[in-house]
Amino acid sequence: MKQTAMQEVNEMFAELNPDEFYGWFWNNRDRLLEIDKEKIVEAHGNKLKKSKDVGNYEYWVSGEDYYTKTFTK
Repeated sequence: MKQTAMQEVNEMFAELNPDEFYGWFWNNRDRLLEIDKEKIVEAHGNKLKKSKDVGNYEYWVSGEDYYTKTFTK
């Protein structure tokens, strides 16, 4: 089974001394963030939403759209 980013961080934290962990973390932070993003996008999936304003139309929100709107500025 594929690990989550946090599971991998916890595993490495237990195995490495603080200096080694710090170096490992900074060398892997972009990959860990990408793992996190993949899990969030996958969990959200593509969802049909209904509008809250006049017209009551329906629209799709992809996991990628959700991630972008929620976790980026």
